[in-house]
Amino acid sequence: MTGRRANDNWAAGDAYDAYMGRWSRLVGRAFLDWLAEPPDLRWLEIGCGTGVLSEVILEYGEPKHLLGIDPSESFLAHARERTPHPALRFRVGSAEALPVEDGQFDVAVSGLVLNFLADPARAVMEMRRAVHPGGTVAAYVWDYGEGMDMVRLFWEAATALDPAAREHDEGVRFPLAAEAPLAALFRDSGLEEVETRAIEVPTIFDDFDDYWSPFLAGVGPAPAYCMGLDETARTALRERLQSTLPVAPDGRIHLNARAWAVRGDVPG
Repeated sequence: MTGRRANDNWAAGDAYDAYMGRWSRLVGRAFLDWLAEPPDLRWLEIGCGTGVLSEVILEYGEPKHLLGIDPSESFLAHARERTPHPALRFRVGSAEALPVEDGQFDVAVSGLVLNFLADPARAVMEMRRAVHPGGTVAAYVWDYGEGMDMVRLFWEAATALDPAAREHDEGVRFPLAAEAPLAALFRDSGLEEVETRAIEVPTIFDDFDDYWSPFLAGVGPAPAYCMGLDETARTALRERLQSTLPVAPDGRIHLNARAWAVRGDVPG
């Protein structure tokens, strides 16, 4: 099952950065290193959100041109403010119907988005359409089922208190967020030389409040679930997490985050 739900709440850019942006930036750098695309190319980014990956592409990809597309005008306003650059433009649009011409780009990428789309297969086909023959299509998603510790531990605690929470769990909702389904998605879209790679980054929190506070902003599936609870249930969830998270002697919480990356070449 894929697709965003209304209560996932993806509107607030600053809140998203506190929740996921700081970690997705680390993954984005490793992703760009893996792609190893030469400078001065035309890049298309699908689901650019607040511009986290856009910043990384500008810094490490040295693009000739970068177009970021996202359905959220709120996110794009945040991205425009934080990432002014002459090579960068943003446009409101749908991943399943990209407002671009055929073969206009050298590289099309998507970071942490495909599993949230209603029709990821259509989105990958659109990315392929937008890239010229011989160009690159690539993406990465969090491994919500096993490798994204901060979210995995949250849902384990939530489900222990309320079994009905399982239906909101990204690990359950997003079977696409794993190596084999991602590779199959790209191959089925007609891309060639498909490769996958696991990318792991540390997610280190200064203390429990640093871990817990982003869940109170309501941005994303887990925070939206958290803020949908009444005060008693939310306090119980907080206390359970505080008692189960691995806290180092200095008070910091050392967790791990794994993403699966996939790439393929446009035929011809």
